[in-house]
Amino acid sequence: MSTTVDKQDIVGRGNRDGAQHFRDWFSELTDTAKQGGQSAYVFVMGSLNEILKVFDLPVVFPEINSLQTAVRRVAHEYLSEAEDYGYSPDICGYVKADVAVQLRHGEHPMGQIPEPSIAVLTNACNTYIKWAEIWQRMYDIPMVTIDIPGTREADGQTWKGDKNFENDRKYVSTQLKELIKTCEQVTGKKFDIDKFREILGYANDMSVGWKRVIELNKNRPSLFNALTDGTIYLGVANGFRGTKIGSTYFKELVEEMEYRAEHGIGTLTEELYRLVFVGVPCYPIFRRFNELFSEWGGTFINSTYLWFASGGTNIGFEYDLSDPIESLAEGLLISVRDAMDSMFYQDRMMSDMIEEFGVDGIIYHPIKSCRTVSTGLADSRRYLAKKHDIPSLFIESDMMDRRVVSEAQMKNRIDAFFEGLESRRKQAINHRS
Repeated sequence: MSTTVDKQDIVGRGNRDGAQHFRDWFSELTDTAKQGGQSAYVFVMGSLNEILKVFDLPVVFPEINSLQTAVRRVAHEYLSEAEDYGYSPDICGYVKADVAVQLRHGEHPMGQIPEPSIAVLTNACNTYIKWAEIWQRMYDIPMVTIDIPGTREADGQTWKGDKNFENDRKYVSTQLKELIKTCEQVTGKKFDIDKFREILGYANDMSVGWKRVIELNKNRPSLFNALTDGTIYLGVANGFRGTKIGSTYFKELVEEMEYRAEHGIGTLTEELYRLVFVGVPCYPIFRRFNELFSEWGGTFINSTYLWFASGGTNIGFEYDLSDPIESLAEGLLISVRDAMDSMFYQDRMMSDMIEEFGVDGIIYHPIKSCRTVSTGLADSRRYLAKKHDIPSLFIESDMMDRRVVSEAQMKNRIDAFFEGLESRRKQAINHRS
């Protein structure tokens, strides 16, 4: 096989295969809905896919369903329907779009969403509990909330061996055993520990691969765009966690990124500025939003979204298959804390990566729909600007609601930001001369 054919086969494979897996996933949900099968409604931060897959429950991620309505430019229809039903314009756009999906009996631009048989959630987002209560009222289903103790101290997480960590792990482990009992009652199936170990093994492959992919983006030029390509990778990381498909996908994704690194294949013809994105993407104009940066030679080499929306896959935690339930409790405790910390203390995490990834600027994107992600971003910006003298841009819009998205205003702000970066770079060159 020639080098040219190899390149065509490998470069872009992650995007192609990821998009196809995504379509297959929605096809499975559509089949489940038409057949009246069972499903579990879950969230990206602590989905417990590892347990649910033991019981062959298709997983529905309403966050992903909602953002897909925005990417396909129909979110406004869903938002308006939920608001007409009585939901306030001020609450989370994801919630409102999902409510409309339920009111439409599962109608969705990607297919049909089945009704839930069980809702599983953590306390990682303060909206999760109230959101799941909506399904509970609509469908009279069991709702299992896993309470994850958060990071308590300024210097970060505690770890295995620490007394407080071990107490927290036992607390989470007890809740996982209760979830298993509930799943047995809902499905009529017994928990299979050997199948559980197999699923955890696949999840390990994914975690190792995802961490490696993120690390490889330290390369110059960057190997993937954290905003656009990264969203595809996230979809697979969540929907196919604990599956052979997910395991294979991330092994091949690492192979692609290593090939790109070896051959100097980046995301842009000329990479001029390496950026970090903070917040949730602007899905109503998703492609155009990225173009406003790429047209200036800017590419997103990392994102807080890749951390908190990946379900902990980003940290590379590997489960101990000899003690699977306790190890899942440990991994869940670490990963959900990491997800929450990447929302609430993102300044610390970005502080570490500025030099490591060669960051030229930080883009803060607070959104109307999500106060959890957006609160404190202005303070974070001031802190990093003072500590690292790093240029940043603060632009507000939304992840769902096109009524508060102004492309013209964004373009003016973004153009001015890059003009400032250009001037800063010229001054630095003149100073060295």
